[in-house]
Amino acid sequence: MSTSTRTRILEVAAALVRESPDGDISTRAVCEAAKVGAPALYRHFGDKEGLLSAVVDHGFEKYLATKRERGETTDAVEDLRRGWDSHVAFALDNRNLYRLMNSPAMRTPPAAALESHRILTGDLERAAAQGRIRVAPELAAQMIMSANVGVALMLVSRPATFDDIEVSHRVRDALYATVLTPKLPQEESPSTPADAEVPTVAARLSALLRKEHGAGLSTAEAALMKEWLDRVANARPDT
Repeated sequence: MSTSTRTRILEVAAALVRESPDGDISTRAVCEAAKVGAPALYRHFGDKEGLLSAVVDHGFEKYLATKRERGETTDAVEDLRRGWDSHVAFALDNRNLYRLMNSPAMRTPPAAALESHRILTGDLERAAAQGRIRVAPELAAQMIMSANVGVALMLVSRPATFDDIEVSHRVRDALYATVLTPKLPQEESPSTPADAEVPTVAARLSALLRKEHGAGLSTAEAALMKEWLDRVANARPDT
């Protein structure tokens, strides 16, 4: 019975968020529509923020399921491009939910947002191991997620100004040209590119160090080596 009540509250709240002109809902409206008292809502979700966070995770679950099940290709960069585009597509299909997910009012990031970031970082670690990124995966993930969310929010929240999906493709390609290295010629080994830049090599070594669980180094030595390599990878070139 308890699970049924929680699910009913969650589904009602999700429907109200979807239908709301501004994406906001009141706990009173949720209780009335779900035919439960306020104590039941607070028992299951703690407070309004807890309810909204659960709504985001509930709505985002289908999107994350497709990302988990998609399977990795041998081209991590292509997976990154598909990841950007699917993120924007989800935002356009779920405008209120997406605005809610990225609202400053959400003091605790929903679990869905954290998992999405982990998936992105995993793709970047694969790209780094292939010698395809110029900075450490963690910094690259921050850069890409910031731009991806920013573009998606503009398309969702300012449709009169941002009325062409092509802006998403242009920002994606411009950012990826900064973060990623060009694809190596097929005959060239990814382990020894002729014109490899020091930051790219450092990012790759850092990724391989994580993949090999320290490669014979102690935990402290591996952590120190990763810190040094990431610092080299993330260093901004002299201007």
